[in-house]
Amino acid sequence: MATITRENISLLNDKLTITLSKADYLDDFEKSLKKYAKSANIPGFRKGMVPAGLVKKMYGQGVFGEQVLRKVEEELNKYMQQEQLDIFAQPLPMGQQNPQLDMNQPGDYQFEFEIGLKPTIELKPEQLKVTRYVVNVTDAMIQQEVERWQKRNGERTEPDTIGHQDNVLQVSFTEIDAAGQSVENGVQKDTSLLVSDFNSATQSQLMGKKKEESIDITLASAFDEAACKAVLSELGMQEDQKELSLRVTIKKITQIIPAELNEELFKKVFPDQEITTEEAFRSAVKDTIVAHFASQARNQIYDQIYHALVDHTPLSFPENFLKRWIQQGGEQPKTPEQAEKEYPTFEKQLKWTLISNQLIQDNKIEVSPEDIKDFAKMQLFNYMGGQINMMGENAQWVEDYANRMLQDKKFVEDSYHRISTDKMFQHLETLVNAVEETISQEDFEAKQHHHH
Repeated sequence: MATITRENISLLNDKLTITLSKADYLDDFEKSLKKYAKSANIPGFRKGMVPAGLVKKMYGQGVFGEQVLRKVEEELNKYMQQEQLDIFAQPLPMGQQNPQLDMNQPGDYQFEFEIGLKPTIELKPEQLKVTRYVVNVTDAMIQQEVERWQKRNGERTEPDTIGHQDNVLQVSFTEIDAAGQSVENGVQKDTSLLVSDFNSATQSQLMGKKKEESIDITLASAFDEAACKAVLSELGMQEDQKELSLRVTIKKITQIIPAELNEELFKKVFPDQEITTEEAFRSAVKDTIVAHFASQARNQIYDQIYHALVDHTPLSFPENFLKRWIQQGGEQPKTPEQAEKEYPTFEKQLKWTLISNQLIQDNKIEVSPEDIKDFAKMQLFNYMGGQINMMGENAQWVEDYANRMLQDKKFVEDSYHRISTDKMFQHLETLVNAVEETISQEDFEAKQHHHH
């Protein structure tokens, strides 16, 4: 009878030694050999009539090895199930795993495996302290949003000349040499910019210019530092190209005449509300700003929860085992040096996976097929820019799309992870101790850069 011994070799790292006697595998080997003989196709013999000795000579050693290793795997899985071992990944073989398997001299064999055990996690989210930031919505912020809606719904005209900072310019950037001639195979990029995107000196050069007229610049001299980086990115150019001489040719000038603050605009912006006065409109605009920052503040709470759990939950890991697993567990083997370099990031990701899985289990977070179907519909809605609403939420083709996505295994797995994580954070938000703090928009936005 097969025996398995367990020995601790380091923190959360055990060795399992499986000992097989020939009685554990020999009968199964003989049965497998006979079964193989019945189906073997060997020239000169009818199927099923191949002599057992010939089959054993030709294929016996391979069948013998397969049967021994199959028995090892069977015993290993049975032991881990009986002992309820909660391990990382799969057991890793140690040392020589095919010790002289000889069908002509069957005997006792030993196989050694290394396992990494998951640590025990104790989580008490109700003890976490977080800050719920409440952004102070100022009159200036409301005015800025009102003007944005006025411009978005305003009338577009095409003046003959540039005359205002709010003019939108369609321009062409062409690289030129010292003589002002186009550089062959040089930069040639088109984009749209506001006059106000340029620095004040360049704005002065642009004022009064007409279509097809141009100015010569470098990006470094025409834009402030932040705007220069944004334009470089927009044009797909590198940082070292900001000093190139470029000719900016004006292709089109657009002026937006802001919409008037009247009931027509109010209805366009808030079609589901009966707004008849500018005061009520500004109040509704403020509500949307408050709702936006409340949503962002909720995400900020989730980020605080993440950091509190990952940074302050003490967990130990079987480091040596996991580094070996990084080397051997992927599609391509890795060197010890590669595993050493990747391990810190790997451990942090692994820590969050263990913590989030434990929280999902402790708080009985469930994801139903309907949740995944609704998620598929929402994704489609986002892809279509909200146009699905025009067809009604229950449009048949939307339903058919969602049903098809439920057959996509990868989509279902990814959606399950996303939905369960969202539900977990939503539940944790109700458990943690949140203290409100009023904050300015600028200070709040600075905190957004640290989200994980």
